[in-house]
Amino acid sequence: MVGTWGSVQADWTLVIALILVWYVLIKTWERNGTLDRWNATRALGIVLMVRTQRGQRLLERLAKPRRFWRFYGELSLWVCSVAMLMVGLLVVLAFVSSIMAPPTVDPPSASELVAVPGLNPVIPLGWGAMAFVVSLVIHELGHGLLARGHGMRVKSFGLLQLGPLPLGAFAEPQGEELMRAPRRERLRMFAAGPATNIFAAMVMLLLLGGVAAQFVAVDDNIHVQGIVLGGGADDAGMQPWDTILSINATPISSLDDFRVVLENHQANESVDIVVRHQDGERETLTAVLGDKHAYYAELGWSEEMLESLEIQPGDAFLGVERLSESTSGIDRLAGPLSPRWEGSIGQRVLAAPFHVLSVVIIPFELNGVAIHPFEETLLAADEGFMGSLFGTSGLLFIANFLFWLMWVNILLGFTNLIPMVPFDGGHMLKDMLHAGLSGVKRLGRSIKLWDLHPMTVDHISSRASSYSSLLLLGMLLFTMFIPYL
Repeated sequence: MVGTWGSVQADWTLVIALILVWYVLIKTWERNGTLDRWNATRALGIVLMVRTQRGQRLLERLAKPRRFWRFYGELSLWVCSVAMLMVGLLVVLAFVSSIMAPPTVDPPSASELVAVPGLNPVIPLGWGAMAFVVSLVIHELGHGLLARGHGMRVKSFGLLQLGPLPLGAFAEPQGEELMRAPRRERLRMFAAGPATNIFAAMVMLLLLGGVAAQFVAVDDNIHVQGIVLGGGADDAGMQPWDTILSINATPISSLDDFRVVLENHQANESVDIVVRHQDGERETLTAVLGDKHAYYAELGWSEEMLESLEIQPGDAFLGVERLSESTSGIDRLAGPLSPRWEGSIGQRVLAAPFHVLSVVIIPFELNGVAIHPFEETLLAADEGFMGSLFGTSGLLFIANFLFWLMWVNILLGFTNLIPMVPFDGGHMLKDMLHAGLSGVKRLGRSIKLWDLHPMTVDHISSRASSYSSLLLLGMLLFTMFIPYL
């Protein structure tokens, strides 16, 4: 534990030192007029807001179908309202969970608490930086298009910089026009940014499905991703990412082959397994099969659950986890849109949104990569047009880029829907509270029981939004930092 805490303190010291150096640098630029020449200002003390007029003509051309963008804004508002409710509930549940069952694992390092490419160990610098820049542009383009779609002018676009790292982007509408705009139009504009990120993530998934169709397996064997400690495979010397070639001289070329072979054996029997290690070396291992029923019962599975899965005492268990076929690396990214995913079109459509949310955990499971390097070696481009044009390495590049774009768009879209200022979700919540209080005002006037003054409505909605933002911020900080307490 001493070593762990020492590394955490070292991480924080480095981060704080770099922030102080950046603060001194931008204060110097502010005093000597450099920021004025760049059309830039400071925000929150250490964030640099760099503005540009570029992109205005393109924005005007794209925003011309005003009716379409108003419909898009309404759709965005509905999608973001539901998503914002989910995000708010997740924050509250995480807070309650951290109180009821405080974490017992070692606290994360400082670098793991910030979503900065290259600094956070699960966000690679190259892929992460490219995806963040593109996703930020997508986000602010959504805001800008809805602003112009409702006739609001956009003064400038810009980037939020913390040193050389982009933290965000912004589209800056005319302040007076934004405040004078009807509430519904303002809500659509706030929702358009995160909604565009969410829709972009779905587009990336569609494209990933097309790319997945261009890959074929180098061989038809299966490999294991995890080994159960103390199980038969572990005692025999099997390692993660070993490929299973045969069991008792029976070739294993699919998951079904593996299941059929084990069904013909019982617990405590010995089997000879031919495996191929990551380095290509083949080895024959002798493993004693465990009891599958006993293993899952020890994990806390109920007898009813085991019976529903048809797991009986004495069923053979090799002690391996996440058995996968050779195309599993790309199929994991494409999910229900992979050509090898089994299900109807309707099932694919229903599963796609849930898959988009589930891919967030992939970099955490694989230590910052989309496809494990070993799984990449099991893939080859097919002989079609795209396979011949790009080759295996080219298709892998496209797949990785699409994945990180999808991943960052999900992260950016849902983070911005946290219902607290300054996120888009906070601005939406403030306008929604104002709308609710205005409804209460109209109801009171119609039944002649009360008549809230418009200034009272503004004051209450503003205060309620501020207090709820502070409350949620406190919950987030408590959840993040309780491992250090």
